[in-house]
Parts: sequence; C-alpha cells; structure tokens
Amino acid sequence: MAAFLAAFCLGSLPGQPVTGNSPAGSGASKQGDSSWGGPPWISPGRRGENGWQAHTVRSEFQEGETEIQVLTPSGRGPKRRYAALYILPVEAGNGTRWGNALPEVRRWDLAERFQLICVYPTFSALPWYADHPSRSTLRQESYFLQVVVPFIEKNYPVRKEAAGRLLVGFSKSGWGAFSLLLRHPGRFGRAAAWDAPLAMEYPDRYGMEDIFGDQRNFEAYCISRLLQSKPVEFSAGERLIHMGFGNFRDQHTKIENLMQNLHISHLFRDGPRREHSWNSGWLPEAVELLCQNPGGP
Repeated sequence: MAAFLAAFCLGSLPGQPVTGNSPAGSGASKQGDSSWGGPPWISPGRRGENGWQAHTVRSEFQEGETEIQVLTPSGRGPKRRYAALYILPVEAGNGTRWGNALPEVRRWDLAERFQLICVYPTFSALPWYADHPSRSTLRQESYFLQVVVPFIEKNYPVRKEAAGRLLVGFSKSGWGAFSLLLRHPGRFGRAAAWDAPLAMEYPDRYGMEDIFGDQRNFEAYCISRLLQSKPVEFSAGERLIHMGFGNFRDQHTKIENLMQNLHISHLFRDGPRREHSWNSGWLPEAVELLCQNPGGP
C-alpha cells in the first residue's frame, strides 16, 4: 500500500482550510435553524456506532446539521500518514434504505486491512455531488471540497496529495466519485463506482432535477462529457474503476464503450450480479482495486 501511494503521486491542489472550528457557545445556530453564516463549525469527535468518530457540522453550503464520520486504523504511529478513503453516501442524512456503509466497512475490516482512514460525510439533501446554480445551501461539491476534505486533513494524519485521496461509491455516489475525480484530477487520486447511472445525459430521474437545477448546470457534471473533455489526463494510471452490476448494467456498458473509444486507462468488472445495496459484498473488492498498484494485476 505504501509503495503504491509513493509511486502514484499525482501532485496536489491544497484544499481551502476550515477557518472556524468554533467552540461551544460561539454563536452556532439553534437546532433546527437551517441558516448558517460565516466559516463552518465542526464539533469534536464523539464515539458513534461501530467504532466510528462522529463530528457534527454546520456549514453555509448545507441546510441544517450534517455529520462527518471517521474510522481510523488501530495502533497509529505518531508520524505516519495514511491515505483517506472517502466513502460517499447515496442517501440524504443518515438514510439506510440502500444499506448502511458504516458497519459494512467494519465487517470487512477495511481500515485495518488496507491501512486507511475512512471518511463518511453526510449531506442534507439527496447527494449528487453538485452545486445548485442558485440555492446557496445546496452546494454539495463545495461542501465536500471546502469543508469535509480540509477538516480531515487538518485533524487526522492523512496524506495531503492526490494519491492519498481515494473516492468510492455506488449509484448516485458512484456518479459522485467519478465526477469529483474528473472535475478535480489534481486533487484526487482514484475513484471507484459500483452499479451507478454513469451514462445519464439528462437530469430527469432519481431526484437529479432538484439538485442540478437545470440542464446547463447538469452538463458541467455529466460523466460522458467530462470523459470526452479529458482523455489525455486519464490516458494512464487506471485512475477510474467501474464495477457492476445490479440495476445499471446498461449504463456501465455505455460508459465502458466510451472509455475504450477514448483510450482512457481504467478498470472494469462486469459483475457478478448483486443487490443494489452497500451490504451486498461489492465494497471490499472496490477498495482493493483502489489500493492496487496502477497497471498491476
């Protein structure tokens, strides 16, 4: 793992720092007040379920409170730096209709097995990892880039270059993993998406309309358009990984054909068929592929 990260240094784009982890009594909005001004407020960690540390967040980019959940390997050395695995949620808040990622990470012992600091941020609205064109409290990409990542890099012993920032998700969050990497290739190292609607061309289903706002804004995040605009940047390194299938095999087939035609370096696993859920067994394979040496077996 360490050798992979050293070899896969892709340069870094410093995150904007979290400028205000305000102490209690600093004027944070009352519970239930959706407004928030100024720098983000993030609480100290409290022990959550399955050994995760939970931080409460108030940010101008989200409506109401959200959370950042963190799981670290045991026996961390004082000077060691770990890759951060950003596990992207597929539902608003702490929804579990499509399974629960937190116990799944523990079930497969992913933090220990791959020596990762695992991060699970929540969002106040259905997460498509985009900024709405007009609603200031519906800026999911800005929240992730300007609040979540900087907070982790300020408060946890993670690597601060692209190779140390890994993205994984499925369905909506598989889309998010790809769009974040494609839009910010200098900031993230690799992304893995399982059973995701990657070939969507219009924001006309799955709750997309409310998040993207309009077609013009959607096109700035459209995976097929992003791939076509950056074939050279992704011509080596197998930075994009997509796997299926459950509900979206046709979407993966379309995006696979496009990436092959564009000569984009990537990994593809067509199956096996699994339930469209965090808990159907696909996550450990995705993380293992993310942590492999690029171009390796």
